[in-house]
Amino acid sequence: MRTKRRDNILETIRMIDEECLDIRTVTMGISLLDCADTDIDRSCEKIYKKLTEKAKDLVSTARDISREYGIPIINKRISVTPVSLLASVSGGDCVKYAKTLDKAGKDLGVDFIGGFSALVQKGMTEGDRLLIEAIPQALAETDLVCSSVNIGSTKAGINMDAVKLMGETVRRAAELTKDNCCFGAAKLVVFCNSVEDNPFMAGAYHGITEPDCVINVGVSGPGVVRNAVKEAGPEASMNEIAEIIKKTAFKITRMGQLVGMEASRRLNVPFGIVDLSLAPTPAVGDSVAKILEEIGLEECGGPGTTACLAMLNDAVKKGGVMASSNVGGLSGAFIPVSEDAGMIAAAESGTLTIEKLEAMTAVCSVGLDMIIVPGDTSAETLSAIIADEAAIGMINNKTTACRLIPAIGMDAGDHLVFGGLLGEGPVMPVRRTDASVMINRGGRIPSPIHSLKN
Repeated sequence: MRTKRRDNILETIRMIDEECLDIRTVTMGISLLDCADTDIDRSCEKIYKKLTEKAKDLVSTARDISREYGIPIINKRISVTPVSLLASVSGGDCVKYAKTLDKAGKDLGVDFIGGFSALVQKGMTEGDRLLIEAIPQALAETDLVCSSVNIGSTKAGINMDAVKLMGETVRRAAELTKDNCCFGAAKLVVFCNSVEDNPFMAGAYHGITEPDCVINVGVSGPGVVRNAVKEAGPEASMNEIAEIIKKTAFKITRMGQLVGMEASRRLNVPFGIVDLSLAPTPAVGDSVAKILEEIGLEECGGPGTTACLAMLNDAVKKGGVMASSNVGGLSGAFIPVSEDAGMIAAAESGTLTIEKLEAMTAVCSVGLDMIIVPGDTSAETLSAIIADEAAIGMINNKTTACRLIPAIGMDAGDHLVFGGLLGEGPVMPVRRTDASVMINRGGRIPSPIHSLKN
C-alpha cells in the first residue's frame, strides 16, 4: 500500500512537471441580484462592494493552495449574474457596469471577470438590448471583462433577431479594438444552450439558479492524456485507448476535486463543480490536436478526426463522472484554434478548415472557438456562421458556441498574435457566399420536435 501511494505521488509530480497538468481556473461565482437598483450608479456601488467583500481572499487562497500542494493554478476568476438582469431594473449606460466589474477585478487581482451577459434565446427585454448595444464599447474600454450572449436553446429554438445583432456586435467589437489585436472580439462568445456553472472564459456567468456564492474549478490536462495514449503504442485497440483516456481523466478530475473542496473550505463558500474540460494552451505538448494525432491521425482535420474527437470527449466525461459527483460546466475537449499548437499547425497547412471544425463541434465542447477570420468578413456572414453553430447545439441538445475574431485589416493566410493563453493563429478563409437574405428575415427558428418532453 505504501509503495502504491508513493507511485501515485510520483506520477502526479511527473504529470505536473513534464506534461503540463494544471488547474486552469478557480472561479468564484457571485450573485448580483441583490445589487439591482433603479439608479445605475447606486447599483454599481453595490456591485463593487459585494465583489470586493466576497472575493477578497480568492487570489491569496488559490496561491496558498497552489504552493502547499504543488499544483499549478493558472487563473483566478470571477463570474457574476448576467448583467442584463440588472440593466432591466436600472436602465442607463451598461458600460458603467463593465467598468465597475473591471475595477473590482483589478483591485482583487483576478485574471478575468465574466458575466457581462444576456440570455435572449426566446426574446429580448430592454435590459438585454441595452447590454448588447454596450458590448463593443464595454470590451474596448475594459481589460478583464468578458461577455457572452445565449441566442438559442433546444427548448426555445434560435432567436434570429439576436443572431443578426450578434454578427454586428462581434464585428464592431473587433473594429473598436483593431489596434489591440481585435482583442474585444476574443472576449465575446455567442452561445446556444449555455450553462450556468461554466468556470471558463469568455463564457462564464453565474446562473440565477446558483447559490449566492460558489467555487467552481476548471481542470486541464491534454498533455497528460496525450502521453498516456503514446505509452499505449500503436498496437492498442480503440476501445483500449478509450479506457486509457477514461482512467487518465479520472486522475485529473480527482486533483480538481481536491483543489475545489479545499478552496471551498478555506473561503467558507459552497463547492460547486469540477469542469474537467481538456483546455489546451499554446505550450508544446499541451494540445488536444496532438492527442488526436497520437491516436492515429496524420494531422488533425483529416479524415477520422471527428471520430477520434468523439471518443476522446466521451471517455473524458466518463472518467470525470467516476471521479467526482460534482462534475459540471462544459466538461469535454475544447478546440480553440489559436490556443492549441496542434490546431494552429493544422490550420496553417490547410488541413483544418472552418467547415471541418464545424463538424467537430458536433461531438465536443464547445464550438468554433478562437477562430480568426478575414477582417472584411461581413456582419451577415458572421451571423450565418453563428446560426450554423447554434443549429448543431439546438438539434443535438448540447452546448455550442462561437468566438470569432475578425482580424481587421488582415486577409486569409495572415497571422494574428494575442499572446498569453489566447495564443496566436492564422487568419482562416471563409466562404464568400451571401447569406444576408436569410439573416435579415429575423424571427425565430422553431425548437425541434424532440424538445417537447413535458
